[in-house]
Amino acid sequence: MTTRVLLVDDEPGIRKVVGITLADMGFEVLEAENGLAALELFRAGRPKVVLTDIRMPVMDGLELLRRIKEESPDTEVILVTGHGDMDMAVAGLKHGACDFISKPASPEILEIALARAQEKIALRAKMRNYTENLEVMVDQQAHKLLELERQAVAGQAVQGLTDLMTGMACDEEVGSQLQSLLGGLPCLVSIQNRDLVIVSVNELYSQRLGDRVGMRGYEIYAGLSGSAEGSPAARTFAQGTGLRTRETLLLHGAEVPAIVHTAPIRGVGGEVDLVLEMAVDVGEVKRLQEELRTSQQRYQQLFDEAPCYITVLDREMKMQAANRRFTQAFGSGVGSLCHRAFRNSDKPCLGCPTLKTFDDGQTHQAEMTVTGKDGEAVSVLVWTAPIMDDQGRIESVMEMSMDITQMVRMQDHLASLGMLLASLSHGIKGLLTALDGGVYKVNSGLKRGDAEQVQVGWARVTELIGRIKGMVLDILFYAKKRELTLRTMDAGALAAQVADTVEPKAQKRAVELVREIDPACGEFQVDEVVLSAALVNILENAVEAAAVAAELPTEAPRLAHHKVDLDTTPDISQRILPRVPSPPVPRVVLRVRPDASGVFFEIEDNGVGIPPDVMGRLFTVFFSTKGSGGTGLGLFIAKKAVDQHGGRIGAVSEPGQGATFRLWIPRNQE
Repeated sequence: MTTRVLLVDDEPGIRKVVGITLADMGFEVLEAENGLAALELFRAGRPKVVLTDIRMPVMDGLELLRRIKEESPDTEVILVTGHGDMDMAVAGLKHGACDFISKPASPEILEIALARAQEKIALRAKMRNYTENLEVMVDQQAHKLLELERQAVAGQAVQGLTDLMTGMACDEEVGSQLQSLLGGLPCLVSIQNRDLVIVSVNELYSQRLGDRVGMRGYEIYAGLSGSAEGSPAARTFAQGTGLRTRETLLLHGAEVPAIVHTAPIRGVGGEVDLVLEMAVDVGEVKRLQEELRTSQQRYQQLFDEAPCYITVLDREMKMQAANRRFTQAFGSGVGSLCHRAFRNSDKPCLGCPTLKTFDDGQTHQAEMTVTGKDGEAVSVLVWTAPIMDDQGRIESVMEMSMDITQMVRMQDHLASLGMLLASLSHGIKGLLTALDGGVYKVNSGLKRGDAEQVQVGWARVTELIGRIKGMVLDILFYAKKRELTLRTMDAGALAAQVADTVEPKAQKRAVELVREIDPACGEFQVDEVVLSAALVNILENAVEAAAVAAELPTEAPRLAHHKVDLDTTPDISQRILPRVPSPPVPRVVLRVRPDASGVFFEIEDNGVGIPPDVMGRLFTVFFSTKGSGGTGLGLFIAKKAVDQHGGRIGAVSEPGQGATFRLWIPRNQE
């Protein structure tokens, strides 16, 4: 079936181009020029996916998102953002948007976003279908249980029928009335008079034993029970009370074990006038029991092996049942509180779908983050369904939770990457503009034969190309998961290579790069490319910090802080004037030393230092202290590299006193 997509944008040109693209992808496209018109189309056509711009007249995309989610929570909404709309896009995700993409959206990005939306719709439909099938199976098993119970307690049914028949014993039409009453029972039923003659049987009795009305009732039994004195009916007449015995039936020449229940039927004077006799085929009972046992095993296996966590909760949020996957993941089972198992909390989760189902009897769903027994956060998609008693009242709620942690991580990763690309687009555009300026200088110098201008322009071009390359490499490193390629190498040699790489930049920025590498560092197992990139990144940051500090203007002396009495000091040379301190020489030190199980790297600079409010965010993705000059990925990637090696990384700094980064890498990666 073709998926219907509602396209909302106030620009006709964009609607036309994107509409053609969606149609080529096989979607049925509805178009609207603003949120209000889109809402009317949505109510009429109920599309599964809505692709909407954020900024529009009449009604914007966020308000449209809220309206649609109120009316149809299952509809997936993709937001289209322009430059500067990142905050609005994040707000849209909090209100339930499936994804957001930036303008102009390429067909590839559009196809990825729509595929992700369709996957969520398909997953939701699959879980709903699974819920419905499980409910049907529960009903079927409950029906079989009731059927078996009805046969197993046939004796109780006999007593109830006896009370009903007491007033009918002397009626001339007793045979026909009893026949109608007992016809549907799933056992062999006969009514015998004091001469042990059968006066009435049910339909099953006739099918299994033939028409025996008017014949002796004991003739269907083997052994002593097949006599006038030893039959179950004869003993009931003699004792005046009901019996429950094990007998052997003679069915078509074969002996069949049976359980026989009898009950006296008394007349008006209180004497036993008739005996009701009911025989249940033990073989049939065993067959039903075995079938039930097999069904229960299959049901339990399905319950335990279902690819999700399943619990059955009562109104106090206690678990009446929990499948094996739930118990393995959360370490709790029957009798435990749901919210304590999920979040170790004494209160139900905010917006709990189970409580909503108890309130309105409808199925509900929610996406939430819970905690496994190992302490790890688990993102789950929860569905609930009511379980009714025979009066139609909700006695419990079945809750199924699907682990979507990997999907959420992938979604977060893609969203972060999208935010990164959007934030970098402006910076790259500026670099390209500056690159055009450098190229212009080169071309102008070549035309005029001005070698100096060519050299200046080419230096600028080279610098800008390096910055663009660094940005692209950071993006690729962040976007792609890379397994380590380990080899054993000398730690001191690796440190020397890193220093050699950064030395030209230090010389260009007039920064002294000091190496203090202990020759006894020894060997360790590392991915040379990954760890070198991390060390170079930190070392280049230190060089930049030291150079910037040296370029800052020295604060002019303030004479008011050193008061001088000009009237009492005739010679100006005797006045005490504050001396202007000379700026320190920009300096970066790379120290490397061994310990018993690893190697320490320390990078120290005498730059401007790091403010305390920045220290806690140093290794956070997209955070940069360089403004548009940085991607916000350098230190994040460095920490990622150290973490992959099983090491540790940290930094200490005082404002105005420089900064020191310390890394420890283990010798072995086992």
